[in-house]
Amino acid sequence: MATLLLTGAALAAGAQSHFDDRFLSYPTYNGSDLELAVTPEATRFRLWSPKAEAVRLNLYNEGTGGRPYKTVEMKADRSNGTWTAELPGALYGKFYTFEVNHDGRWLAETPGVWAKAVGLNGQRAAIINMAETDPEGWNEDRGPAVKSFNDVIVYEMHMRDMTMHPTAGAEHKGKFLGVAESGTKNSAGEATGIDNIKELGATHVHILPSYDYNSVDESHPELNQYNWGYDPLNYNAPEGSYSTDASKPEVRVNEMKQMIKALHDAGIGVVMDVVYNHTASNDDSNFELTAPGYYHRHREDGSYSDASACGNETASDRQQMRDYIINSVKFWADEYHIDGFRFDLMAIHDTETMNQVAAELKKIRPDIFVYGEGWTAGDSPLAPERRALKENVAKMEGVAVFSDDIRDAIKGHYSNEEAPGFVQGAPGQEETVKIGIVGATAHPQVDYSKGNNSKFAYASSPQQVVNYVSCHDDLTLTDKLRKSMPEATDAERKRAARLAQTIVFTSQGTPFMFAGEEIWRDKKGVHNSYKSPDSINAIDWDLKTAHHDQFDYYRELIKLRKEHPAFRMNSAEQVARHLKFDDLDTEKTPNLVSYSLVDNANGDTWKEIKLIFNGADEDRIVEVPEGDWKIVATDGKIAADGSLGTTNGGKINVAHRSATILAR
Repeated sequence: MATLLLTGAALAAGAQSHFDDRFLSYPTYNGSDLELAVTPEATRFRLWSPKAEAVRLNLYNEGTGGRPYKTVEMKADRSNGTWTAELPGALYGKFYTFEVNHDGRWLAETPGVWAKAVGLNGQRAAIINMAETDPEGWNEDRGPAVKSFNDVIVYEMHMRDMTMHPTAGAEHKGKFLGVAESGTKNSAGEATGIDNIKELGATHVHILPSYDYNSVDESHPELNQYNWGYDPLNYNAPEGSYSTDASKPEVRVNEMKQMIKALHDAGIGVVMDVVYNHTASNDDSNFELTAPGYYHRHREDGSYSDASACGNETASDRQQMRDYIINSVKFWADEYHIDGFRFDLMAIHDTETMNQVAAELKKIRPDIFVYGEGWTAGDSPLAPERRALKENVAKMEGVAVFSDDIRDAIKGHYSNEEAPGFVQGAPGQEETVKIGIVGATAHPQVDYSKGNNSKFAYASSPQQVVNYVSCHDDLTLTDKLRKSMPEATDAERKRAARLAQTIVFTSQGTPFMFAGEEIWRDKKGVHNSYKSPDSINAIDWDLKTAHHDQFDYYRELIKLRKEHPAFRMNSAEQVARHLKFDDLDTEKTPNLVSYSLVDNANGDTWKEIKLIFNGADEDRIVEVPEGDWKIVATDGKIAADGSLGTTNGGKINVAHRSATILAR
C-alpha cells in the first residue's frame, strides 16, 4: 500500500508514549470463543473490553436497517476483561452488534473485532454455519506444496483488474467467481485470467486485500466503485463487493472459497494481502468502539500516531493486539486454506509479533510463508530496533521482505518517474544490482558501502528477500519505462522490461511480478490508482495478442527459473560459494554486470551458468571462458532449454539493453 520508504536509519529514535503506559495493566484473553461460539444448544457471545462500564448485545433479523428484536445486558468477567452473554439455540441467520459504555457514555454500535461473517457494508456481524459455506470437495482442497520459499513465483493481482475489461471474457466481472472462471478468452481466442496465469507458470497469486474494507458501498454494485482495499473494516470476513450478493453473508464466504479452490485446482497457491497496521477510521473503528485507546499507538499528547500515513497505527506490541494478528492469520489459513501472507507496512509491527506469526502458521502447515514491506510510511513510537524493518529481517526467522534495492537500481527510483535505472542506461547502479542478485546476503565480491539503499547485508539467507521491479504501487513497469525513456520506441522499452525481469527472475531470492506486465500492461501513467476507475486499472487482455512476444519471453524466463535450482539457492553460504562475479571496470563499461553460477549450484544439471546483463544503449564485447556453451538468452530472446544456438566462448557480443545467458 505505502510507497514512502522510511527505514530505521532515517527515523527518530522512537519511544513508547507515556499516554500508552496505562494499557500495560489491561488483562488479556486469548480464548477461541471471541466473539461468537455456536452449538445446537446455545449461542454464546464474548467481547473483550476490559475498561467498559457496561456492554449491550443487540440482535437483529436483518443485516442493515430495522431495530433490534432483542437487547441483552452482558455480564463482566473482570479477571480477563471480557463480557459474556448466552442465548438458547443456534441463532443461525441472525445478526448482532455490541454497544460499549465507556467513561459514562454509550459508544456507537459495532460488530466487534472478530466478526467472521457480516451483512451489507459490514455494519453488523452475522451468525452463519461456516461448514455450510464450503464448496464441494473443500475438505480435500490443498494449495501446491512448497519445498522452499525460493521456489515460489508470485503474481500480484487485484480482483477487479483481472476480469472487468470486456476482453477478459469473464461472466462474473469483478467478482471472486470471475477469477475462478476457467476457459476465458480475449478477442483473439487467447487465454485470460486463471488460464493465463497457469500458462505463464506463476506458482502463486498474491491477491490484494480481500477482507471486508471500508471504501466501497456494497449496497450499490451498479456504481462500479473501485478501491485497492487498504482501508480495513472487518479483518476476518470477505469483502462483499467481490461477491454476487453482498447482503447475504454466506454468499461472500462461499464464493471466496470457490475462488481459492479454483486456483488450487489449477495448481496455483493463494497469498493474501493483510493490513493489520492501521484501521480505516480512528475513533469510529471497531477497535476503538470495543476497547478505546488500546489497539492503537499514540503520541505523547494522546493523539493517534501515524506510521501508516493513513491516520493511525495499531499496537502489535500489546498482547491483545498481537494475539489478534496471530489468531486472525491462523483463521484465514485454516478456514480459507490461504497459502501465504503479505504484510502491508510490516515495519509498523514488532519483530516478536512477526516471529510468532510465522511460527504459529508453520504449525498449521509447514510450507505457509510470510513476507511484507520492510518499512513504514512515517515515524512511530515503536523503537526502530523493535520494528519489522528490512534492516531487522535477520531477527525474523521465516519472514521475508521486499528488496527495494533491486527495484530502484534496475528501473530507477520509484518516487521520480523520469529517473532512469540500470536498464535505461543510468550508470552507478551496478553494485546495487549485485546486492539484489545475491539476495541481500553477505558476499565477498559485493561492496555494500556502494549500495544506493542498503549499506549492509541484511538478509541471513536468500529466503528472506522478495525481488521485484514493480507492483500495484507507483507506476507499472510499462509506464515507468515510457516516462523515463521518452525518446525511445515501445520496442526498445520492451527490451528494457525483458532485461529488468531477467535480472529479477535469475536473482537469488523469491521473484514477484505485477499482473498483466507479461502482456505490456499499463495504467495510463497513473501512479497511485488505488481508487481510479476500471478504465485505468482493468487489464486489457487483447494486449496479450498485440505483445505475445513479451508474454513468450516471460513464460520462458519463468520456465528457466523453475527448471534450474541454481537460481534458487537456499543459504547465504551456498550463494557465496557458487556465485562468482566477473571483475569488470564499471568506469569504462558502465551498465554491465557479469557473473557465473558454478559447480552445479544447488544440484543443478548445468555445471556453469554465465549471466551477462547489459543495460547500456550500445552493444558490448565481453570475454567468456572458452568451452561448449549453449545459448539460453541473447539479444532480447530466451529459450529455457538452451536451443538458441551454441558458442565456443572467447570474446562475445552482448546486445544492447539485454541479457546474455549461457550454460554448459
